[in-house]
Amino acid sequence: MIIRKATAHDMPVLLEFEQHIIDAERPFDITLKTEPTYYHDLQKMITAENTYLIVAEINHTIIASGYAKIVQAEHYLKHDQHAFLGMMYVAPEHRGKGINQKILQELIGWSNERNVHEFRLLVYHNNLPALKAYEKVGFAKHVVEMRMLL
Repeated sequence: MIIRKATAHDMPVLLEFEQHIIDAERPFDITLKTEPTYYHDLQKMITAENTYLIVAEINHTIIASGYAKIVQAEHYLKHDQHAFLGMMYVAPEHRGKGINQKILQELIGWSNERNVHEFRLLVYHNNLPALKAYEKVGFAKHVVEMRMLL
């Protein structure tokens, strides 16, 4: 397996992965559109200097993705910047093999090289498999966002 920076050539697979992520998250969020939609401007992420969008591939087939985006922290926080992680996806037939951990290690290493040592991501509170996976690598629950529909 190799992990590398995503390129424009990878767009069809990345767009497919994004739809799989959204489909998997719909049961956790009734406010997500039912028709196809997008979370990210993936083309922009590929070229942005503050974002590292990567893929993992085996035998020239992309099997996983993830990104780290360095963002300015709120003025009241101790750190100036943190890396926001997302687009974490592993093809179903490759899950349970530690690939997500390798993607995370690559993203964390890239962020550390840029002197960023705080990492954040979003996960639905009732998505127990994702929560367990992120806790396994050292993430801890931090804030609960609440909403009310009228």
